[in-house]
Amino acid sequence: MVAYISPATAAKTETSENHKGTPDEPRPRMRKKSDHPPAATAPPDRTTTKAQADDFTASPFYAALTRSLVARGVRPEELCDACDEVERRLLAEYGAMFVAAASVRVPPRCVFRSGEECARFQAEVEPRAEHFGDARIELQPAALDALLAARAEAHAYGLEITPRGGAEAARRSYADTLRLWESRVKPALAHWVSSNALAPDEARRLAALCCAEQIAAVLKEEERGHFFSKDFSRTILSSVAAPGASQHLSMLAFDATEFRDERVREILARHGWFQTVLHDLPHFTFLGVREKELRALGLKRVVERGQDFWIPNI
Repeated sequence: MVAYISPATAAKTETSENHKGTPDEPRPRMRKKSDHPPAATAPPDRTTTKAQADDFTASPFYAALTRSLVARGVRPEELCDACDEVERRLLAEYGAMFVAAASVRVPPRCVFRSGEECARFQAEVEPRAEHFGDARIELQPAALDALLAARAEAHAYGLEITPRGGAEAARRSYADTLRLWESRVKPALAHWVSSNALAPDEARRLAALCCAEQIAAVLKEEERGHFFSKDFSRTILSSVAAPGASQHLSMLAFDATEFRDERVREILARHGWFQTVLHDLPHFTFLGVREKELRALGLKRVVERGQDFWIPNI
């Protein structure tokens, strides 16, 4: 069983689903034509799995998460199966939103299982919309109010806060996350087959898996060095969110065009918007709290390319 990898130590790649920055130099691991693809891994050892789950649930983030969920009437084991390696990884990557203020609602699970489940949640939170230029931005009411207040403050200083990528900068559908995921998986499978690092039959098998099984299989391939990011050099999760796991589905995320401007980042932070997904430079998450409260919520500060990220302390 490969040890759990936190987002702070996970490999890096392009900084966002839509980010046009220059990624690190690709480092794909190539195999000689005579090499054979690796054999399937053995089932996880139960002792190792329990030890990893125990470490996960003993973390500062999990303690804060438990307090936050109990206040909402939710048990933490309902949100995430700590014995499931994939769910642990996804909660570590995107889980900061689950300790957000009581003014917003959080999903019942760390990963939506279907488009229907996601659409039902989105309807229940009764989102509101506002036009930012031509883009219709939909968010949970408290998140939208805070974003509009931040934009008004930015205007007072002669600055702008605009959506990066149009309407997709905020609300997304389950189908959107599936489309973005497939935009990485299909090219990566073709790349590793052409590199003789993955057998064609195995690539076809992986492509045909159901969504949950495919996420697990892709992450296993990445443990072997077969990365699925756009340039095949880094983990897919630093390029796109796994289907059903994106914070945009909860309507608590906004991608800002002006993410490089420190003044804009400071204004957004004053209104409860923080960067919580490591390597995703344009992405902001509405937590609805003050920055001095973030450590008590089980988050730790990590600096990436001059920007402060507050990620789960696991």
